Amino acid sequence: MQTPIVLTAFGTTTNAFKTYDFVDTIIREEFPGHEILWAFSSRMVLDRLRHRRKFEVRHPHEVLQALSDKGHTWAVIQSMHLLCGHEFYRLLEEVKPLAIRTSIGLPLLSSYEDYRQLAKSIDFKNNLSEGEAPVLVGHGTDHPSWAAYPTLESILREVHGSDLYVGVVEGYPSLKQVLEAVTAAKFRKVRLIPLMLVAGAHFYEDLCEGEDSWKTAFEGAGLEVNVEAQGIGFRKEVIRVFVGHIRDALDAIPASNSLATRVLKNQQPENLGSVRVSSENG
Repeated sequence: MQTPIVLTAFGTTTNAFKTYDFVDTIIREEFPGHEILWAFSSRMVLDRLRHRRKFEVRHPHEVLQALSDKGHTWAVIQSMHLLCGHEFYRLLEEVKPLAIRTSIGLPLLSSYEDYRQLAKSIDFKNNLSEGEAPVLVGHGTDHPSWAAYPTLESILREVHGSDLYVGVVEGYPSLKQVLEAVTAAKFRKVRLIPLMLVAGAHFYEDLCEGEDSWKTAFEGAGLEVNVEAQGIGFRKEVIRVFVGHIRDALDAIPASNSLATRVLKNQQPENLGSVRVSSENG
């Protein structure tokens, strides 16, 4: 019996479910024979979807219990979070008490190689007009993982050059700091790019709408603003980072019968690269 893979996201109440459909298609192609399931960690999102939209959605605890009832002893929990922040560590605590053992696939940005792969997946040159500065905007966090955002900016500049910026809705680098940096560099145009897996409520409310939005702030400073409407979850190269983390998690399961493990063992050592050991419970 192949190890099931549970893709676990915070969730969204918007039509950004199209992103999850896109992710789901790629994951199923990469792991044929494995049962692919989704779980949402936000109970608020679950309640809204169940009562207002009648969607069949489940919490990770519910999905894992159902798998245990079917006779599975192991499951992969693949975090669909951007960082190892509050939501990721809360997920780890929630799966610990269950009878089924879990191997955890790490969030998107968990190693230098992950950052580089994300940086290379965003092709600024083909999308920007002359004199336009790309500004990537994430949620932000008060967790110590906040440092991932300036780190990503540094690595993006290694790959693409210095004329790009990373900011967050909550925390550092803030809208004020990014706006000051862009205007000091004499840019007259910016492209706002959501540094989020899905372009959900944060994107529309904080980047595009209202007097306090990023779009309004840049326009108020005299800059022309263009906005990309899709999250980074619509980039195949980004999803391939998650694919690698799922393979690591499958490989960490003792005597795993997973297809990914057999493929990895059959490869030559020089082609394996660095394999990270995923966290486990049980």
